[in-house]
Amino acid sequence: MTDRVQKSVTNHKSGYNCAQAVACAYCDLFGADETETFKAMEAFGFGMGTMGTCGAVSAMAALAGMKLSDGNLEAPATKKACYKAMKAMTEEFKDKNKSILCSELKGIESGQMLRSCTGCIEDAAGIIEKHLLKEGE
Repeated sequence: MTDRVQKSVTNHKSGYNCAQAVACAYCDLFGADETETFKAMEAFGFGMGTMGTCGAVSAMAALAGMKLSDGNLEAPATKKACYKAMKAMTEEFKDKNKSILCSELKGIESGQMLRSCTGCIEDAAGIIEKHLLKEGE
């Protein structure tokens, strides 16, 4: 487990929600302030407060934008790159865990948990490292 993956887990154990735990462990690598990232990710925990999309998956999306967006407000040209990266990361997460929905991952209706929050955080962090922290970039 890399230091950043471990930091994601430690953040969660310290009270960060799943989205904050992951996004805050990596945001500095993409020029984002941890406090602002923490605040921006607050409502993404607990599956956006509704047990919808997993907070750790939402953090992958936020970090993909931080890394890949050109930030050009007048003529944005990087949406496709962000969508492509997110699609690949989401597919990998779903292949590994059978879902990206918090309620399904926690087994709310089925009674069978697919993955713990800690496991989702570890998986998302590993996927971020694979897709957004490639050697030579």
